[in-house]
Amino acid sequence: MANKTWTITELASRTHLESLAVGLADLGAALEGCSVRKQTLRGGLADGVDVIRVDNGAFRFDVLPTRGMSIWKAWAGDLEIGWKSPNHGPVHPQFVDLGEPSGLGWLDGFDELLVRCGLESNGAPEFDENDKLTYPLHGRVANKPAHHVVVSADGETGEIQIKGVVEETRFHFFKVRMTSTISTRPGQTGFQIRDEIENISASPAEVQMLYHVNFGTPLLDAGSQFVAPLKTVVPRNDHAASGIAGWQNYGAPEPGFEEQVYFMELLADDSGNTRALLKNAHGTAGVSMSFNKRLLPCYTVWKNTTATEDGYVTGLEPGTNFPNPRTYEGEQSRVVKLAGGGRTTFDFGLHVQVNAAEVTKEEEAIAALQGDTKPRVFDTPQNRWCAPA
Repeated sequence: MANKTWTITELASRTHLESLAVGLADLGAALEGCSVRKQTLRGGLADGVDVIRVDNGAFRFDVLPTRGMSIWKAWAGDLEIGWKSPNHGPVHPQFVDLGEPSGLGWLDGFDELLVRCGLESNGAPEFDENDKLTYPLHGRVANKPAHHVVVSADGETGEIQIKGVVEETRFHFFKVRMTSTISTRPGQTGFQIRDEIENISASPAEVQMLYHVNFGTPLLDAGSQFVAPLKTVVPRNDHAASGIAGWQNYGAPEPGFEEQVYFMELLADDSGNTRALLKNAHGTAGVSMSFNKRLLPCYTVWKNTTATEDGYVTGLEPGTNFPNPRTYEGEQSRVVKLAGGGRTTFDFGLHVQVNAAEVTKEEEAIAALQGDTKPRVFDTPQNRWCAPA
């Protein structure tokens, strides 16, 4: 059966489907048990948010074209992958004021499993000498709706793709386009993302990208552990340094817990490929990510094990840079420079381990990358890694 496509949104032709239901009759025998459904949410802060649910028979996940092609939640059977944010979303960008004077407006919409930070900036908010906001927290792309969204299914390979085009532009300033392709195949417990970033200006541009991937219960629990092939680990500030002895381990929800952040460089194979894993306390389930360190050289672990009601969550975050203020990261040359019309591509994969054997296999792959290398773990923030407090 040939490749089939369905256009969800096409701004140029004023096309927009309020709903779509694609099943076996449309997908063909190669995709038996798979489906794609699209709906537009109504009511509350979610009013107007488009959600595309992809089900490959073993794994299902929700894509949010309205929120920069984020992944809202995912499920492997009954195992939910994501977290429980106090923001009951998904939140439409119209309710997120990125220009709020505090620079923290981005937090009003934050509740996704995977949200991109960028593209002009992706770190902490930054202010000029007059205390005027210059760069908001984590950038703008997560609150930019896609203006072109297409679903496709390959009747021969069984691959399902969701492709969306998002632009972050401002007249006289930054002009960048992201074409995101999210794909999965029948039986896979995960998905792959390919993001092509294009400078649509004739002038040079500097780009940053960070994949803010967030996990709460049930994968995150007392005794959960982060596992990765480590070269260097640096606490972001003195508070994070106070927890450096147990930085890879997670505690139970603790009301009032102050977030701790660790910056690191991972080891990789000869092609630059690397991976990282979060496993639950008993090692019976986990979730891993794969990416290329040459394109995403910086890795951040955010521990926010506060009370469940307040957002018990950890963020595992590969990026082009560390989420320090934009000017500081620029001074360290942690930006991607694109000539006028230039492009770059980021690939990211998320994979769920549904039993102890799969978790062990993932740990063995990470151990092979670690080899005999002893990680260097600093007990204080380091110059050129951490912006001054």
